[in-house]
Amino acid sequence: MEAVAFGKHWVIRIDKGEEVVSTLERFCREKDIRLGMVYGIGAAGEATIGLFKTRTKEYVRKELVGDHEITGLFGNISRMKGEVYIHLHANLADEHYRVVGGHLNSAVVSATCEIVVRELDGEVDRAFSEEIGLNLYKF
Repeated sequence: MEAVAFGKHWVIRIDKGEEVVSTLERFCREKDIRLGMVYGIGAAGEATIGLFKTRTKEYVRKELVGDHEITGLFGNISRMKGEVYIHLHANLADEHYRVVGGHLNSAVVSATCEIVVRELDGEVDRAFSEEIGLNLYKF
């Protein structure tokens, strides 16, 4: 991974073989980014996406193997109990141009992943909601 800052915007290249979510978490810890937005595109050779079932409060995960274009990667950066919290969603297209999407649990880069992190001033925490079953923004 390499990155360059332009004011409060970071342009990041995640390299082949690196995992996107953990790389972004490490980057945010190193740069002490407490709040921000994430945008990106790239390619992944394997990924795991999830869907939250609101009735049962459970995640269903789907593993993707093989070449996939990351046609859209969006998310946010916050904190939970003082630790970096990355929340990403992604759309991934296979070789037949079929697109699947959901919560991005992990993605291993197969060529490159180009990301922009827009750092925001401030900090927003998260807390688990028993009612919803997710870690929600806590203001």
